[in-house]
Amino acid sequence: MSSTPAALPAAALESLLAFWVEAGVDSMLLDVAVDRIEAGKFVPPAPPPRIAAVAQAPARPGQPDIGGALVQAQAAAAQAQDIAGLAEAIAAFEGCSLRYEGAARQAVVWRGQIAAPLMIIGEGPGAEEDAKGQPFVGRAGQLLDRMLAAAGLTDRVFITNTVFWRPPGNRTPTPAEQLVCQPFLERAIALVRPKMLLLVGGASAKSMLKREEGILSLRGRWFEWRSSTGDLELPAMPTLHPAFLLRQPAAKKRAWFDLLTLTERLDRPERPA
Repeated sequence: MSSTPAALPAAALESLLAFWVEAGVDSMLLDVAVDRIEAGKFVPPAPPPRIAAVAQAPARPGQPDIGGALVQAQAAAAQAQDIAGLAEAIAAFEGCSLRYEGAARQAVVWRGQIAAPLMIIGEGPGAEEDAKGQPFVGRAGQLLDRMLAAAGLTDRVFITNTVFWRPPGNRTPTPAEQLVCQPFLERAIALVRPKMLLLVGGASAKSMLKREEGILSLRGRWFEWRSSTGDLELPAMPTLHPAFLLRQPAAKKRAWFDLLTLTERLDRPERPA
C-alpha cells in the first residue's frame, strides 16, 4: 500500500508535521534536486544573529517600527516596580503587532507564584489563554500542571511566555514579535528573581538562548541565559512543549526526565559561601 502523503489520514499528517516543526525543520524540499556533496565542499559565511538583524533592519513602508517599539518597551518595563505594575505596562503597550492581529481580548502575562524559584517560559498564548488572561490554561497547560504536580513544583513556579498576545491562528511568534516583548520578559525575571528557567518549546528556547538548533537537540541540556544588558544570568533548560506531548505521547518520558533533572538541581543544597 502506498505511503505517500495523499494516502495518510489528516490526523497522521498533522502529527508528522508537528514532529518536524518541533525538530527544527523550517523549510520545504526543493522541486529541483541538489547535489549536497558538491554543495558541501565549501562553508558559506555565517549569517548574522537573527535577533540582531531584526533589531537593526529598517522598517519598510507599512511595517511596524521595531526599533522604536523596542525603545518604548524598554522604557515601560524599566518603570515597573513590581509584577502588578509590569502587567499594567504590558496591557497598555501598543508596540507589538500581535495586540491587533491575534489577540481577541487581552494581554496574557503570567500565573503562579511571584517569588517562585522556577520561571517557566513558553512561546505564546492560545485561544483559551486569550479568553482567560492567563498562560497555559488549555489542554497543554493542564498537562503541564499535572507534570509539575508530580514533580512537586505546583506552588514553586512563575509561568509566562515570550510574547503576551495570541499570534493569529496560534502560529509560532516571530523573532521580531519576541524581540519587542523581550524587555518586559527580562523585567519579569528581574522582579521574580528565580533560581533557574525552564524554556518550553522550540520558539522559547531559540529566542531566550539565541540558538538555532531544534528543540529535540536542545532539550534536556543546561545553558546559561543572559539578559540583553548582561547584568542577569541564570541556568536554563529547554524542554518539549506540552502541546507536542499531546500529539506525541511517546515523547512524554523525555520531557519527564528533563523535569526531574531540573527539579534535582533546583533542590540541590547551595554550597556555603
